[in-house]
Amino acid sequence: MKKLDKPLSLKSARTLQITYNLPISRTSKFWEGLKEGKVYATTCQKCGMLHFPPVADCGNCGLSNVKWTELDGEGEIVTFTQVFVKPASFSKEPSYIVAIARLKEGVKALAWLTGIKREDVKVGMKVKLVARVTSDGRATYEFIPV
Repeated sequence: MKKLDKPLSLKSARTLQITYNLPISRTSKFWEGLKEGKVYATTCQKCGMLHFPPVADCGNCGLSNVKWTELDGEGEIVTFTQVFVKPASFSKEPSYIVAIARLKEGVKALAWLTGIKREDVKVGMKVKLVARVTSDGRATYEFIPV
């Protein structure tokens, strides 16, 4: 068999759209809570690990017995970035800030940071993780400065 100098490949410039369903039945309380203005995490009944976003099965010990914990949402920014090159699903959005904050409950959360200019964002600043419903009816969460 003849050895090729380069691996064979085809380059495609097509945009691929994938539609998929996320099974949320075991975490539906989280989505319902967002619509009610509440943000929930789950706490493992065996090892005590707090999970956000919530999970039905503990990633630490594997137990499927978790309890729901409402988060206060207060925290401090650990790191952040401003997104200019956006995924296609956010292409109509202006540039936005994404932050990771350590919440007072001890868990880190990743979310958009709204209501503040990039130049005013600082590591260590106080934020609150809040629930909101978008104009098209999607339940989500975001950080706001406090």
